[in-house]
Amino acid sequence: MPFIDSKVSIKITDEQEKELKSRLGRAISIIPGKSESWLMAGFEDDYHLYFAGDDSEPVAFVEVRLFGGPNKDAFSRMTAEITKIFGEVLGIAPDRMYIKYSATPDWGWNGSNF
Repeated sequence: MPFIDSKVSIKITDEQEKELKSRLGRAISIIPGKSESWLMAGFEDDYHLYFAGDDSEPVAFVEVRLFGGPNKDAFSRMTAEITKIFGEVLGIAPDRMYIKYSATPDWGWNGSNF
């Protein structure tokens, strides 16, 4: 039950979005018990983002939300992979990204909660 939501300051082409979706789908398995078969992903491009008061270079904010408890080791490895993916696909520098993790014991799906 993971959800990866991203906001980026640049336009994303259809091809780039498909590549991001595919690569994030593979990457989510870094977190134990998570797989692409449950992954929801969202992309918001051309978002007005400023980093350190500057919008002259591409910026990304990526949020990973999931059912369960935190896993700092897996989250650290996931950060490295997300940074790589957004860097390679969109050309966003690692020092122009924030990645946030939210784990919750309460998650609803299909009319009920886990």
